[in-house]
Amino acid sequence: MKKALMYGAGNIGRGFIGQLLDMSDYAISFIDVNMDVINRLNADKQYPIYITDGDSYREYIVTNVSGVNGRDNEAIAEAISEADLMATAVGVNILKFIAEPFAGGVRRRMQKGIDAPLNVIICENMIEADKYFAGLVKGYLTEQEAEYFDSHIGLVEPSIGRMVPATPKEIADKNPLAVCVEPYCELPVDKDAFKGEIPAIKNMVPFAPFSFYIRRKLFMHNMSHALTAYFGALRGYTYIWEAIQDRDIKKLAREALRESSQALKGEYGVSMQELEDFSTNLIERFENKLLGDTIERVGKDTKRKLSLNDRFVGVALLCQKQGTLPKHILAGLAAGLHFAKEGDEASVEVATFARECGVGEALEKYCGISSTSTIAQIVGEYYDKIKNNVAISDLI
Repeated sequence: MKKALMYGAGNIGRGFIGQLLDMSDYAISFIDVNMDVINRLNADKQYPIYITDGDSYREYIVTNVSGVNGRDNEAIAEAISEADLMATAVGVNILKFIAEPFAGGVRRRMQKGIDAPLNVIICENMIEADKYFAGLVKGYLTEQEAEYFDSHIGLVEPSIGRMVPATPKEIADKNPLAVCVEPYCELPVDKDAFKGEIPAIKNMVPFAPFSFYIRRKLFMHNMSHALTAYFGALRGYTYIWEAIQDRDIKKLAREALRESSQALKGEYGVSMQELEDFSTNLIERFENKLLGDTIERVGKDTKRKLSLNDRFVGVALLCQKQGTLPKHILAGLAAGLHFAKEGDEASVEVATFARECGVGEALEKYCGISSTSTIAQIVGEYYDKIKNNVAISDLI
């Protein structure tokens, strides 16, 4: 049986990539530092996925699974040396911690004289995560090992569109490995990034040029999702489905998606109808109550989500380039500067800095935007309106 290695046994790893690999007849080993999860994977050899289906769930069982201790570099290197395919879903901030053990796996493959390529699908919410991770890994390789890396390791960017929120307690209590997901289950990937033959993975869509898919996911899905969370927080909602059913928030999200669509149309020449259909589908998916997706989960870590190349500033700059004024998107950015859920240290830091030092300084420090720019002026105006409790319906 073909062997797949999944670095990260969280919700995306188990609830999305794990299912596709199982559907494609791979035995799957998960690497993680959570030993409760690893031990349970090794004991059960399977886990359930609950796919939302109207008002109920459809169960899918992932089989032929095992776990690898994420702190055992020797075991990780050996697992990488034996893998036919690999993926990561650890979070952008964790990539730097897995670079060294991954490099050990590359070294082990070279020492064994393995000539077969190893393709790694980098499932992280970051544009050019493949290049970022390659730079981290090469920091632990010799020149000869780096040459082997370049010729034998394919780092492949995907567009992760499936929503996999925290599992409801009543389901997790039955089985801590259980994951709840939405029905959407397509995985576009960068066709040009593979080394050797592209593996046959169910629902995987190799496509080139891939930058459009990356930007569509980040600048439409991630942007509107976060915007819904930030305005939902202002109105005291707990769940995304509650916030998106608020007609004022839904209108803001739709208009922000229209701005993003216009920019992507101008940049890539895709049809506006295709992008509007994608927007409509997104809003419908946000309304899925069974996902139980929370405002807190979707909005957290504004230090990353409001940064220069991420979901708000990145698309705002693209809008400017294409001659579109992204006022609804910038309203979402302003709402993000107010977001400060208890326990979310990164977001609390950003919100506190904006409140104490001013929006212009915050935009320069966290967003890479000049305090004298047009974007900063617009965001500052919306920030003040939100601070003064201007109704969302009157915000734009």
